[in-house]
Amino acid sequence: MGLDVTGRYRYPPPNPEWLALTGEPVLDRNLAIVDSHHHLWEQDGHPYLLEQIAEDLDSGHNVKATVFVQAHYGYRSTGPAHLAPVGETEKVTAIARQAAALGLPRIAAAIVAHADLTLGDRVEEVLLAHEAAADGALRGIRHSVSRDPNFPDGVVLRPAPPALLADKNYRAGLRAMQRMGLSYDAMLYNCQITELTEMADAMPGLPIVLDHIGCILGVGLYEGREAELLAQWRKDIAELARRDNVSVKIGGFGMIVCGARWHEAARPPASDVLAEAWRPYVETCIELFGARRCMFESNFPVDKAMYTYRALWNAFKRLTSSASPDERGELFSGTAARFYRISDLTNQKHATVSHDERD
Repeated sequence: MGLDVTGRYRYPPPNPEWLALTGEPVLDRNLAIVDSHHHLWEQDGHPYLLEQIAEDLDSGHNVKATVFVQAHYGYRSTGPAHLAPVGETEKVTAIARQAAALGLPRIAAAIVAHADLTLGDRVEEVLLAHEAAADGALRGIRHSVSRDPNFPDGVVLRPAPPALLADKNYRAGLRAMQRMGLSYDAMLYNCQITELTEMADAMPGLPIVLDHIGCILGVGLYEGREAELLAQWRKDIAELARRDNVSVKIGGFGMIVCGARWHEAARPPASDVLAEAWRPYVETCIELFGARRCMFESNFPVDKAMYTYRALWNAFKRLTSSASPDERGELFSGTAARFYRISDLTNQKHATVSHDERD
């Protein structure tokens, strides 16, 4: 399952030869997409930078723009430690400029950067530095609070301190973000959704988006308990959805920590297989939050270890085939464009075609 020497789970790298074993036609080719969550990085000798994301964006889907989310890439190696994450924004902005010069879709049209929110009011210096580096694309901050008591050494990375969302300094950092008009990407595990609900109550004016539907763990002692975990997640996320300042990113189903094992099969899964596996989670999110507070994400390249970019978006299209054109427009691009204030897309009509359109 990808355990390293620390006992933490490692994401397997994408295997291009294995991914090439599958192929399927593109569904609903004209449906506009904003990929609301992806990374750019170099992990263990496996880059996912301009060349790699450009290849995925050329898979046949109508991706108009993407949202980059921090992933500890390209940090500054000199200068004050609290400003080190600004190096990531600098490098991602350079990639976005390269993409624009090549006429590619708007890669990193919105940037969600990292800052240590426990700095409290002092985090404003970091936020201003990100803003200066982002060429007008800074939209939010992610500072993970992920921890689970059953993984004292962490699941992927070191665990965050307990109750960080309620910490007075962290809250002060969130307020500094809010004053600058930034949104908050919440990265946590499913057992922490209730903590996010409490924070959303305390900060009703802060735009919050829950990453990866709350990252339902499926490894270790959670393996084989899908039905139990689904029932608890439904209960917790239903309460969270009552907070109208909270949206949700639907995706991240290919994370190994959530129990994904498709990479162990002889061939990558087709979109109909993915759609059926994801159906209860996708339908629950749309039912509870409504299309205007749901956005689909690829979470590439993390999820790329499990399936292709084409199959992922085809699966989401299959799952929404009975939705209205307006609802699909929100789910695939409208919500993300509005939440992250991506210009020229926020009020755009979203073209759709028959679900049976093929290559």
